[in-house]
Amino acid sequence: MPLEMKAENRPPAGTADPEEVERFSRLAGQWWDPEGKFRPLHRINPLRIGYIRDWTARHFEAAGGGRRAAGEKESSFLTPRPAPLAALSLLDIGCGGGLVCEPMARLGAAVTGIDAAEKNIGVARTHAEQSGLSIDYRCMTAEALAETGAQFDVVLALEIVEHVADVTLFVEQCARLVKPGGLFFLSTINRTLRAYGLAIFGAEYILRWLPRGTHTFEKFLRPSEVHAHLRKAGLSVIDMQGMVFRPLRNEWTLTPEDVSVNYLLAARKD
Repeated sequence: MPLEMKAENRPPAGTADPEEVERFSRLAGQWWDPEGKFRPLHRINPLRIGYIRDWTARHFEAAGGGRRAAGEKESSFLTPRPAPLAALSLLDIGCGGGLVCEPMARLGAAVTGIDAAEKNIGVARTHAEQSGLSIDYRCMTAEALAETGAQFDVVLALEIVEHVADVTLFVEQCARLVKPGGLFFLSTINRTLRAYGLAIFGAEYILRWLPRGTHTFEKFLRPSEVHAHLRKAGLSVIDMQGMVFRPLRNEWTLTPEDVSVNYLLAARKD
């Protein structure tokens, strides 16, 4: 996949791919079923949540952040807090049914979740209400929200960049939504033969963890391509980890040594 698309070849509709939106709309009712079509997301969610929580807490503590109460001693990064993301604003782009938004809200962040599929937003709102959580859910695209001038301390784009119509435009709009000094988190799938074997052939055809057609190999992005998009948009990568499934232990782990399939990264807006 080329790093940039010529202007005349860009899809006119913006970042949302209508076919992808319709595909996930059909699955909207299954978002919160841990054994349903979104089972892989439920399995990797603890990794994603822990990674985002720890990097965000460390980053804003180091920056001063204004999050420490008067007279409170500076705590160790390794010491958990009841609400480590308190006083921070967080945006989840492509939030789906709210699998990441709800844990982020419980960690203290003021959370906004956006998705181009209206059915997803409906599911997310209902589940948040049932859970007693206040989350601002909106059915809109990243570019539509960016046009309002909104910015957030933390912006998430998890398992979505491989589904958008225009990667360059999408990353540009994500960067616009990050406050100066804020963080951007992205996770996606590498474009490798191993990723094809595991994420498409294995997950969709053999194990049937995902519906067939969920992923398109040509839309996967190599880390070097993602880094190039981020640099162009004014974001600097500060960490990258592979998300690796360990079948003998039946668990997912983070490792910087293996980004050949799923990977997760943190970037800073200077």
